[in-house]
Amino acid sequence: MDGPDFDELTYLLSRLPGVGRRSARRIILHMLGNKDNIMRPLSDALERAADTIRNCPECHTLDTVAPCRICQNAGRDRKTLCVVENVADQWALERTAAYKGLYHVLGGTLSALDGVTPDQLHIPHLLQRVNDLEINEVIIALNATVEGQTTAHYIADSIKNPAVKLTRLARGVPMGSALDYLDDNTLVTAMNARSDV
Repeated sequence: MDGPDFDELTYLLSRLPGVGRRSARRIILHMLGNKDNIMRPLSDALERAADTIRNCPECHTLDTVAPCRICQNAGRDRKTLCVVENVADQWALERTAAYKGLYHVLGGTLSALDGVTPDQLHIPHLLQRVNDLEINEVIIALNATVEGQTTAHYIADSIKNPAVKLTRLARGVPMGSALDYLDDNTLVTAMNARSDV
């Protein structure tokens, strides 16, 4: 089965992360076989989401209200700010229920190779929020990549207020893992970040 409509659907779905052309075709065939239960409700939900979901003007996450529900929540610790690369990282941390402060989504990381500068990210707004909200602690929760480390160092150097405590997520051996399966960098980081028993 081919045709311009099918080809367009295949092309659009294959642009999603983790979906190749073959997977896109399987998804389309499944949806076409379930038009009333899956395809039409999905289409309606996508249209509603496109109209209602927007970036929070405070933390840059996604929500249907602005400011977002986290920024509006008076029960959050308003003196702690966790900096993440993207909304998916924020959702991962929020899922744990271990953090009760505010967030700041950068929208990416610095990259000299890709030409991503601080002004293209939400770093200037982050620095403004740290001052305006009189933040006591900034938790830098960026990925352990070269770009993540570069961005973390840039943020740390840019926060000039000595009263602001700068912390980062711990790095090292994941729970349930065997040492002989870990890469050397993870083992070195874990050894250097060891703590008392």
